[in-house]
Amino acid sequence: MISHRQANAQRIAALDERAEALHLKRGMGIADARAMHPSIDVVEADPEADRRLLESLADWCDRYTPLVAIDAADGLFLDVTGCTHLFGGERAMLDDILSRFFHQGFDVRAGLAATPGAAWAAARFSGDRIVPGGEEEALLAPLPLAALRIEPEIRASLESVGLRTAGAVMAAPRAPLARRFGGSLLLRLDQALGRLDEAVSPRLPVAPLSVERHLAEPIMLTDEIERLVKMLATTLKADLERRGEGARRLALLLFRVDGAVSRIAVGTSRPLREPLLIQKLFHERLAALEQDIDAGYGFDLVRLSVLSAATFDMQQADLTGETRDEGADIALFADRIRARLGHSAVLKPVAVESHLPERAVAMLPYAEAPQRVSAPKQPDKMPGKIQDTRPVLRPERPIRLFRSPEPIEVPATEMPEGPPLNFRWRRALYRVARAEGPERIAPEWWRQAAGQEATRDYFRIEDSDGRRYWLYRQGLYGAAHAAPRWFMHGVFA
Repeated sequence: MISHRQANAQRIAALDERAEALHLKRGMGIADARAMHPSIDVVEADPEADRRLLESLADWCDRYTPLVAIDAADGLFLDVTGCTHLFGGERAMLDDILSRFFHQGFDVRAGLAATPGAAWAAARFSGDRIVPGGEEEALLAPLPLAALRIEPEIRASLESVGLRTAGAVMAAPRAPLARRFGGSLLLRLDQALGRLDEAVSPRLPVAPLSVERHLAEPIMLTDEIERLVKMLATTLKADLERRGEGARRLALLLFRVDGAVSRIAVGTSRPLREPLLIQKLFHERLAALEQDIDAGYGFDLVRLSVLSAATFDMQQADLTGETRDEGADIALFADRIRARLGHSAVLKPVAVESHLPERAVAMLPYAEAPQRVSAPKQPDKMPGKIQDTRPVLRPERPIRLFRSPEPIEVPATEMPEGPPLNFRWRRALYRVARAEGPERIAPEWWRQAAGQEATRDYFRIEDSDGRRYWLYRQGLYGAAHAAPRWFMHGVFA
């Protein structure tokens, strides 16, 4: 028996058939139950563990249909429309589900009908029953009001006026029912009878493309899984080619014989549909998760799904039949590293619109960073036009730029706005031999107006040993506000 606290008392939350045979009922106080049967075994309820168990069962039911939804705390909805023929029909599918649950140690009840409401009622009040289309009313008529999935308060109100079965409610006039008991009663009734559609919202997004392989003999080795991945990717390639797309995110689902499910996902920086390359990505991911994947008694179902896709741009081949894509090898290398070490293992610098050097570049994961596009071919010089051939001068920047500027001590300068004569950085004194600057860099106007940043004067400094640095002064000497401060921002080669 399972107990939980309700209204400052421990009551029965759930019980098995043996406890029901002892005339114990859900909601009865634990003290009363022990008084009747002192030897009963009572376990405290653990809602979080129950939720995890139900979610794992929902993952396992994904082998029958991707449209799986959780119903309250003790049920599952499976939308098997268009899936039953894959398992030999409705009865064969229902028997397979019940048999597999039984061998996993679960006692379940199932119902199959054309509407979720009728299937719910058949599973909970009519045993393992298949309700043919159009016979929903005959199923519901003799069942209690709870079969309509209405609130307990509405049930109590209906029973108080003598309506104790679903058939009695269906026979009563609709208008008085709506006025007295609200629209939710008629809504549930119409949904169960198929007069109104009721959608089953899956707990996981449905993949637009999936291929799977049922195995007569379960597999356990990583090499066997990788071979299956390549076979499934070959099948998937034809569907992607027909749609003119390539995969950007793929998921490999491994269904274990005893009900556990392993989900392995990989992402690509470019649309991909080549089976060998997909196999390489999953090879890296499986190698990284080798210690976390427990094959148990083996996997009897393997599924490869495309979670997201994008337009696949075809490359023009040259006379030798080869295509030239300079970034393809780099993209594949980055994808394999990310599959092995994680999403943020490979970062790419991306220019950001900011005046301040430390904010001008952002490091983004390789797959999220914009890919470089070849520059368009420049038009030939037009006769009679004057071409501007002046070189574009860009300020020199250090090879190594610190993530955050480091404060330095400057004891003196040659002039108030000039470079330092020497400075102390990281407890070492450096004497300045040469200096260039200043190069004035101001922050964005909204930062400057808010008083967050001050204007900077940058200097390129060479010390007496030939080492070169990039440092700046923040603020001006003789100003009304605080004295200026000096910072080291980078070093040159």
